[in-house]
Amino acid sequence: MTAQDTQEATGPETAVPEATAAEATAGATGATGSAGEVPMVVAQRVRKRFGQLEVLRGIDLKVRQGEVVVLLGPSGSGKSTFLRCINHLEQIDAGSIHVEGRLIGFRRSGGRVHHLRPREVTRQRRDIGMVFQHFNLFPHQTVLENVVEAPVGVLGLSKAEARKTAMELLTRVGLAEKAASYPRQLSGGQQQRVAIARALAMRPKLMLFDEPTSALDPELVGEVLATMRDLARDGLTMLVVTHEIGFAKEVADRVVFMDGGQVLETGTPQEVLDSPANPRTRAFLSRFL
Repeated sequence: MTAQDTQEATGPETAVPEATAAEATAGATGATGSAGEVPMVVAQRVRKRFGQLEVLRGIDLKVRQGEVVVLLGPSGSGKSTFLRCINHLEQIDAGSIHVEGRLIGFRRSGGRVHHLRPREVTRQRRDIGMVFQHFNLFPHQTVLENVVEAPVGVLGLSKAEARKTAMELLTRVGLAEKAASYPRQLSGGQQQRVAIARALAMRPKLMLFDEPTSALDPELVGEVLATMRDLARDGLTMLVVTHEIGFAKEVADRVVFMDGGQVLETGTPQEVLDSPANPRTRAFLSRFL
């Protein structure tokens, strides 16, 4: 933990640059759609740097409620970092991110923007589920215990209510019969479906998927994508980083192509995948289509 991290956790909240404060205010006042509906996600001029490398270079993106947005792009283009910034696993250096109109990771006070304390960030994350490349299941817990733990510990549900919900979710992802199994007894595809059930158990309004099939054997990819298709049909707002072009064509409402930390092209699957306007998009897709 850095000295700055320690200060944020235990000391006074520190102000971030004025530019970020102005952008955060603009995001709050401009985050309502034409029909008066607050978008699920509004990212404005988001920048992120690791040392001398700027991995996000002014990302602007708005995601409507119930929309499925697929992020495509080569490795190193900033897709995964952007997802991690949305739920503040990575702290942005400039710009702003709002989820349902709430500024993520910061608060406004007296014309300034201040870092939230870790426990406040944790509260914000409750509405944002995330599924990673690797399953991150607790190996010493059964499938059911993996799904039950967070709703009991974070949401304060009773064990009986959490178990009931967990079994419903395991049934939904086709794994009710594996409730008493341990992760080591499951295939990779089954483990990833448990990870999805675990994320859903927190009742998220937004789901982030960071290349959820990239660590799977090819024959196991389909079962995870089928679960994600079901979630999309149910109207869950989803941002998905993936190289599964077929999934993007079938399920996405919008496809965003990123390269070099920037959004180079965005549109419907037909526009971006079938008739890309940007040469970089065409070059990238030529490897898949």
